[in-house]
Amino acid sequence: MTSLKSNNCALCSNQKYPIIWSNNLIRVLLINDHNYPGYCRVDLISHVKEMTDLDVEIRTMIMEVVFMVEKFIREYLKPDKINLASLGNITPHLHWHIIPRNFDDNHFPESIWSAKKKLYDKEFSEHEEIKFIDYINNKLGQ
Repeated sequence: MTSLKSNNCALCSNQKYPIIWSNNLIRVLLINDHNYPGYCRVDLISHVKEMTDLDVEIRTMIMEVVFMVEKFIREYLKPDKINLASLGNITPHLHWHIIPRNFDDNHFPESIWSAKKKLYDKEFSEHEEIKFIDYINNKLGQ
């Protein structure tokens, strides 16, 4: 596994999103897109491009975190569906999107990166964001 940082990588630089939880290998951020409250991203901190570049132990660890975050989002928000995505075409740094989806969201049933079908915002209030971050952080810390 390569542990170098890339100067040209958005995920290797300081993040603009709140960090919910992190350890020495992985961090969980709240993207909180105004269309998708609770949208989180799980990043490998080291600059690695593909899952198969990881040792099995680290690969297993990142997927355990992805699955735990999915579970906790489902418990807390009760969305109709969760989308998991690891694309990396624009940012080739290993990361997973965990996106709560609802039948009435702006893109359903298409990808959140497709053209909008509806126009409304559901962003967390500051208070809701803090409660959500605390909930996920506490769950991951157990």
